[in-house]
Amino acid sequence: MESVFDVLQERGFIEQCTHEEEIKKLLAEESVSFYIGFDPTADSLHIGHFIQIMVMAHMQRHGHRPIALIGGGTTMIGDPSGRSDMRQVMTLERIVENGEKFKKVFEKFLTFEDDKAVMLNNAQWLLPLNYIDFLREIGTHFSVNRMLTADCYKSRLEKGLTFLEFNYMLLQAYDFYVLHKEQGCKMQFGGNDQWSNIIAGVELVRRKDAKQVYGMTFSLLTTSEGIKMGKTAKGALWLDPEKTSPYEFYQYWRNIADADVEKCLALLTFIPMDEVRRLGALKDSQINQAKEILAFTVTEIIHGTEAAQEAQSAARKLFAGDQGDAEIPSVDLLQAELGDGMDILSILEVAKLIPTRSEGRRLIDQGGVLLNGEKVSDFKRLVTLADFKDKKIVLKKGKKAFKQINLV
Repeated sequence: MESVFDVLQERGFIEQCTHEEEIKKLLAEESVSFYIGFDPTADSLHIGHFIQIMVMAHMQRHGHRPIALIGGGTTMIGDPSGRSDMRQVMTLERIVENGEKFKKVFEKFLTFEDDKAVMLNNAQWLLPLNYIDFLREIGTHFSVNRMLTADCYKSRLEKGLTFLEFNYMLLQAYDFYVLHKEQGCKMQFGGNDQWSNIIAGVELVRRKDAKQVYGMTFSLLTTSEGIKMGKTAKGALWLDPEKTSPYEFYQYWRNIADADVEKCLALLTFIPMDEVRRLGALKDSQINQAKEILAFTVTEIIHGTEAAQEAQSAARKLFAGDQGDAEIPSVDLLQAELGDGMDILSILEVAKLIPTRSEGRRLIDQGGVLLNGEKVSDFKRLVTLADFKDKKIVLKKGKKAFKQINLV
């Protein structure tokens, strides 16, 4: 059987390792318990977390044991990594609620039966800690000078770093120490922004237990230009269908740049790499076939076959110019607000299809706005009750952005 290290490397996951050769040997010869932490700062996981979920799934398929760690305790501090401001401090009740929602997502991808995977919450051991004992037992192993060289802190020093956040690294390191002692955990995985925190955990276990543990980080999901993927006009690309509909989710992947298709197929699906490379090498209009396969497969993995089929059918109908029953993103407009009519720029603003009115004028000048399939040529055009069929209109911006407005 192919080594999971080779699989992760070939698919483009691995960014950094603490001890590469030792890790390769360990993963090839043992069934390894490893952990990935998820701070429940929102009520849904987003596509950035999905990379970590795929890693856990690949690892479990190769006989290793995932520990999905919900950061019920660390979320009360807030991770400064990759942030220019302090995180909002959340209530314990909200953190618990969010953690429960995460569990439902993990269960789609991991088998928890027979201890093949476990989900734990670090609130269990962090919240009862005695501060003085913690400082004496753990704080003594950390050099402030060295901590300040870590990227997660260095970038914040000019803008201000609170002592609250400064503790985060100690707590994450302590998680690794506890999981090593209680669960036999030998590895910690995380996004590339977690490198400093992971190294701190590896060092703490070595100092406290004189044992060697390991860390590995993974690429963040970025475009070929290095821009973080998963941002939409509405914000993050969520895994919860209530926050990002399967149709919007599908369309996001259907519309990515040609240069990003192969990377996304490798990271976000289980399609064999020979096929991934074949699809990624398609050119011109043929690459759209690869984008459809990517969009369908990722939507199916997260939302199920039925939702993926509905999303694909809706997208194809819209592309063919048939609004039919396609499930397009929609917004409601009060009939009283419409009144005797509303200008097209205001309607585009209601639909959140334009950031500014001047952008709307530019789009109309270039013939980039369609109302119910007809090109809008005048930015003073009034949209009236007569334009609504069955109390609906469909706006199209450019080639790919659609929005339905429902009159209520």
